[in-house]
Amino acid sequence: MLYIIYQIDKPDAADLRAAHREAHFKYLDEHEDILVLGGAMLAEDGATRTGSVLIINVPDRDAAEQFSANEPFRKAGLFERVEINRMRRGQWNPAAAPKTAEGS
Repeated sequence: MLYIIYQIDKPDAADLRAAHREAHFKYLDEHEDILVLGGAMLAEDGATRTGSVLIINVPDRDAAEQFSANEPFRKAGLFERVEINRMRRGQWNPAAAPKTAEGS
């Protein structure tokens, strides 16, 4: 089952993000078998981080909750709000995805 994890940063979370960045990416690498898509949410300036979105493929809600609860940014208290919602894959067009992380 697909779950989307929508995470909004607390104000002034940049230092927390920097301090736990390596652990965050290690955690995602360790769970690459369930991670469908992940990325930072950005302000319109294209640089200021405002949160994160993760889409994971897990057996049930409990697994999604556990994955989120153990994610290093969340454990560090980086997020003001976290929402976890089950989703259904509708349109699927990987060819339309940007070629770079910045979206170009």
